[in-house]
Amino acid sequence: MRRLMTGYAVTFNKRHKRAGHLFKNRYKSVVCEEDAYLLELIRYVHLNPLRAKLVQDLNELDKYPWSGHSAILGNRKNPLVPPEEPNELNKPKEPTKSLAEKTIEDVLLHFDETQKAARRRYRDFVEKGIAQGRRPEFQGGGLVRSAGGNKTGLLGRPKEEREKGDARILGSGDFVSNILKEANDSIDSKAQWHVSLDDLVFRVCSRFRITPDELASKRRKSEISQARAALCYLAVDELDYSGEELARLLSISGRSVSDCRDRGQKILDNPKIIREYLS
Repeated sequence: MRRLMTGYAVTFNKRHKRAGHLFKNRYKSVVCEEDAYLLELIRYVHLNPLRAKLVQDLNELDKYPWSGHSAILGNRKNPLVPPEEPNELNKPKEPTKSLAEKTIEDVLLHFDETQKAARRRYRDFVEKGIAQGRRPEFQGGGLVRSAGGNKTGLLGRPKEEREKGDARILGSGDFVSNILKEANDSIDSKAQWHVSLDDLVFRVCSRFRITPDELASKRRKSEISQARAALCYLAVDELDYSGEELARLLSISGRSVSDCRDRGQKILDNPKIIREYLS
């Protein structure tokens, strides 16, 4: 998402001869606990055009082309759904569904097994959310916030359990705690490696039998390209060095560092190999 938004902003600025930020905030993703929370998020997000007064009412929102709501209702063709390919041999063919089609189906299945009834119930569900307005509980985790402030069924639980939360997580206090623990465990596992960037360069160059000068050169030999990819992945993803540091070290752009990381992840897709580099 960072690459997509940055690339679009750069292109937009060049086209319109402007400079500066295009998007107010960075892309946000939320870890969601279960279906009930997911459906609340879907309703909240799809009502954004109405709250922002881009449309005047639900009927207009039903046909609004820049939201998944109209696609779920079947009122707008989703551009992510590919057109059906003709079958020249007139033989029965098992249709291959796109991710967008499967996502719409998964949403509707929460409301009914038949499409017509599911769409009607989904729309009723969205309509009930209009009166709720802005939902601050979707800005963080915690059972009370995720329940919209409703404490029914929470009696008897310790306050600290009910109010655990994090802006990146939507779910119960226990769920939030477990996710944070897993994240901290991951950080702790990275902290066991203490490898300087110079030392990492030496290790990678030794493994690929090239010199540091060759690593930073413009040459496109296979072993040099693979060494750059391994270095970028290990430095950024495993040792938390910044992409800017790698870009300066290798005299390449930040986009190239990102591309190298992607290739490096495929090359080093084995914990044992990673440990050999870092231990």
